[in-house]
Amino acid sequence: MNKRVFLVVLDSAGIGYEPDAASFGDVGADTFGSCFRSGKLNVPFMEELGLYKIDDTSLTGKNAAADSVVIRGAYGKAQEKSNGKDTTVGHWEIAGYVSENPLPVYPDGFPEAVVKAFEALSGRKMICNLPYSGTEVIKDYGKESVENDALIVYTSADSVFQIAAHEDVVPIEELYDICRKARTMLQGKHGVGRVIARPFTGEWPYQRTVRRHDFSLETPAETLLDALKAEGKDVIGVGKISDIFAGRGLTETTPNEGNTVNMEKTIAIADRDFNGLCFVNLVDTDMIYGHRRDVPGYTEALNKADAQLRELSEKLTADDLLIVTADHGCDPGFTGTDHTREYIPVLIYGVNVQAGTNLHTIPSFADLGATVADYLGSGYRGDGASFLSEILK
Repeated sequence: MNKRVFLVVLDSAGIGYEPDAASFGDVGADTFGSCFRSGKLNVPFMEELGLYKIDDTSLTGKNAAADSVVIRGAYGKAQEKSNGKDTTVGHWEIAGYVSENPLPVYPDGFPEAVVKAFEALSGRKMICNLPYSGTEVIKDYGKESVENDALIVYTSADSVFQIAAHEDVVPIEELYDICRKARTMLQGKHGVGRVIARPFTGEWPYQRTVRRHDFSLETPAETLLDALKAEGKDVIGVGKISDIFAGRGLTETTPNEGNTVNMEKTIAIADRDFNGLCFVNLVDTDMIYGHRRDVPGYTEALNKADAQLRELSEKLTADDLLIVTADHGCDPGFTGTDHTREYIPVLIYGVNVQAGTNLHTIPSFADLGATVADYLGSGYRGDGASFLSEILK
């Protein structure tokens, strides 16, 4: 009988700041906690998996009917070993690779050598070159970009080189090609985690489109995805997974179309017979609500995801595992607009899972990848250690 794992990442849904958060300026960050304190968080499926039982979080024991909820899953929280708090290193660690060295960041913008090299390869002038909110940057620089056929290049607290352009000025395929060239250029000491195409359209104030595309740095070592593919197993990416892993280690991919559609596609995949991993990223929580510090929007996105996760769970067979987790935090109730250094929730459901198992604090995100490998019969462990024996009946 084929074994299947559905690994769903609620992008940025952290569950409280980590012990080293002071080094990242994130003491007090608590993404799930901010949503709970809004009074609107309604995630009964994740509650049944043990969300409110996870040790030492602001949610511990806070659900209204704590004593009456029958816990159906194994639960815990995982701590990040990698030196970062972004999508790239978070997913890499989940997939078994711990990044000990931080990816480069540019709080003062990119150096002149990078600017000149980029203008030469793109054939266009580069404007902005500052850390910026993606929605604000097109308000402040969009007109200049359109009037001068220029590319808006900006960064954030994360290791990103973001390129924004109006689709009527820079056709989308040209923008993607420029990003590919920039990705080739940005290696070594300037090897940012992601080069991101940020197209926008319409009249001022412009609107970003859904045709964002990430061009990621390849992982320096083998990941869970690489190993499973090499062993002949299916590795299906849904949402941003292909972007995050630079297309590597996947046998099939469904591009990002927003949380609701991504989950609809995942639920449809559950009706198919495959042998291996379906790895899903739900980015709206981070991209649309976290960075914009929209507590009501973030909370409602979690509520909607919870309902679809229950629908997915009802499709699972006796040999399936569902793992719900995150990759970092982006507390919508915190200061600033950047990611936050947080623990991630780990919620596991399956017929063969010992319900009520408390995994406490898992020492590395990489332990998730090792556990998935172990369950699927792979020899891969990466930088993690499997906790499979702790959760199976």
